[in-house]
Amino acid sequence: MDTREELDKEILTGEQVDEKGKKSETTEQTPEEKLLAADETIREMNDKFLRLFSEFDNYKKRTNKEKADLIKYGGEELMRTLLPVLDDFERALKAMESNQETDQVKDGIALISSKFRSILQQKGLTEMESPHGKDLDTDFHEAVTEAPAPEENLKGKIIDVLEKGYLLNDKVIRFARVVVGR
Repeated sequence: MDTREELDKEILTGEQVDEKGKKSETTEQTPEEKLLAADETIREMNDKFLRLFSEFDNYKKRTNKEKADLIKYGGEELMRTLLPVLDDFERALKAMESNQETDQVKDGIALISSKFRSILQQKGLTEMESPHGKDLDTDFHEAVTEAPAPEENLKGKIIDVLEKGYLLNDKVIRFARVVVGR
């Protein structure tokens, strides 16, 4: 589109310049008609700009709201799948209060634990391999302390795991907390 300077030049000279910079003859218009046409073009461009700006502003507001909702309710699906496990734990606690048979309670707790692990694995959670005897890898392990190594070949290697590490879809979400031999 024409800039204000080009429009002013057209008004004064009566010539039009196209996109390639070539002059083209216009039909004879009075300077007032040219000024009115230029003002109309400016109004149209301003209207298009305001509409585009408003549309972009609405887009920003909508995406910010969607992000906030995603953060707020992102764990909803996981929570819904874990609710049956929570119910099972409550039933197990009630059974432990009223029942003295520990073998059945142990079996029930083991069943709940395997169900819980199964749900978490379905959601992409994997347990890190046991790092006993391996070198410390700071990408996966957090050295909490050092302790005397029981064997000479375990110096500088992991001798105990205090807390298991976990990956969620191959991303570390909890580092394994380990003891390193000295």
